[in-house]
Amino acid sequence: MLPGRRPPHDSLGTVLGARDPRGLARFYAEVLGWQIHTDDEEWVTIAPPSAHVYLGFQLEPDHVAPVWPAGPEDQQMQMHLDIEVTDLDSAVAAAERLGGVVQEHQPQAESRIITDPAGHPFCLYVAPPAEEV
Repeated sequence: MLPGRRPPHDSLGTVLGARDPRGLARFYAEVLGWQIHTDDEEWVTIAPPSAHVYLGFQLEPDHVAPVWPAGPEDQQMQMHLDIEVTDLDSAVAAAERLGGVVQEHQPQAESRIITDPAGHPFCLYVAPPAEEV
């Protein structure tokens, strides 16, 4: 480690606000194939079984969903999740079954913008094939 640098932490997480953190956690646990890690009314986390990352969902009673694509006066998307999948059509169908909504505006053919049940946009995409060396 370089002098003056902090040691690495045990985990890294991203947190999404929602009016129903438990419901949103269940949605993403199914989409990602992760497990519920912590669960109470105001704070839920999901994580893969053997990694040091998590998604957290916190209660925000006044949550306002962002608009996709946002106009000048719209609630802006502050961040979004990119989720790589092997079969785009199947992943989109699964997300829709769970309550996700495919958005009309799709800027790329190899990905799909979907909003989760709380209105957060996320992207499902298929990575381009690796070039053979």
